Amino acid sequence: MSNKIPVGILGATGAVGQNYINLLQDHPWFEVTYVAASPRSAGKRYREVVATRWLLGANIPAGVADLMIEDANFPEKAKGKCRFVFSALELESKDAIKELENAYAALGIPVVSNASAHRWTDNVPMLIPEINPDHVSVIDAQKKAHGWDTGFVAVKPNCSVQSYMAPLWALMQAGYEIKRMIVNTLQAVSGAGYPGVPSLDMIDNIVPFIGGEEEKSEREPLKIFGSVKDGKIVNAAGPLVAAHCNRVPVINGHTACVSLEFGDKKPSLEEIERIWTAFRGLPQELDLPFAPKQPIIVRHEPNRPQPRRDRDEDKGMAVSVGRLRECPVFDIRFVGLSHNTVRGAAGGGILNAELLKAKGYLS
Repeated sequence: MSNKIPVGILGATGAVGQNYINLLQDHPWFEVTYVAASPRSAGKRYREVVATRWLLGANIPAGVADLMIEDANFPEKAKGKCRFVFSALELESKDAIKELENAYAALGIPVVSNASAHRWTDNVPMLIPEINPDHVSVIDAQKKAHGWDTGFVAVKPNCSVQSYMAPLWALMQAGYEIKRMIVNTLQAVSGAGYPGVPSLDMIDNIVPFIGGEEEKSEREPLKIFGSVKDGKIVNAAGPLVAAHCNRVPVINGHTACVSLEFGDKKPSLEEIERIWTAFRGLPQELDLPFAPKQPIIVRHEPNRPQPRRDRDEDKGMAVSVGRLRECPVFDIRFVGLSHNTVRGAAGGGILNAELLKAKGYLS
């Protein structure tokens, strides 16, 4: 019998759910034992539902293919079948997702969520483990506020912010205040899920609008850079962020073109590269299974990073940066790239769960 922690996937038939199932095969700590989705999929075996729309190159993992899909709207069905769930829920409203995720937590089933519904709940940590692992401490206040015993909700941020948050944090940790930044994101079509953006919108085209993305890009860094006070996360005062978010005809890989203005201290380009190359966080110290060995990879070629060439660095969990140079408007500019369905979605959720296990919140 396996001694791995049994886990469930909510929204298991969708694009993010499939990525969770694919990435979790052979995971040293976790094993998928429960899958849940919409009522129309419930009562069928997983392979029957996704056979014609399995989005990944590999076959459906054998350990999951014959699992019976349950209706995600009934959390009690997960009791005794898994210890916690990864949430890739897509419902009619954020309030509906909040309510359902809370229902799982109330039954003692922790929820590690990809959904955006709880990102602005002040006692729910929004985690990038290399940056704010201390935010997990608000889980204790969250459980107390709800009267929950073992259940809780933890979330990950928007996929596109992964392309620049670690480089920003590394500089901030080195003592360089960032006052203002402008970011222009070039976001892959897979970020819209499946079937995603209509082909007639994307072929020979760029769409200069993604609903809600600019607000997320401008606000979420402030919570991630924030601090814990009295059982709540208090947003950081800065940096001030202006974002332009664009959908581009790339399958996987979000690119971000970033310009930064520093405070009183301004690092040299050589110092910035040294800081980025040396940067390590708690996941690297703990040697968590999904942690990239080097979180930030600096490219020196004048035409890198590129989605097709660089998105899969270190299991798709590393951030690649390049084109570091001075900026005639602000101080410096660079290009960052991350894999949006791995680091920005399922892989990031798995790393969050590994951190929560290491911190004693999952067992």
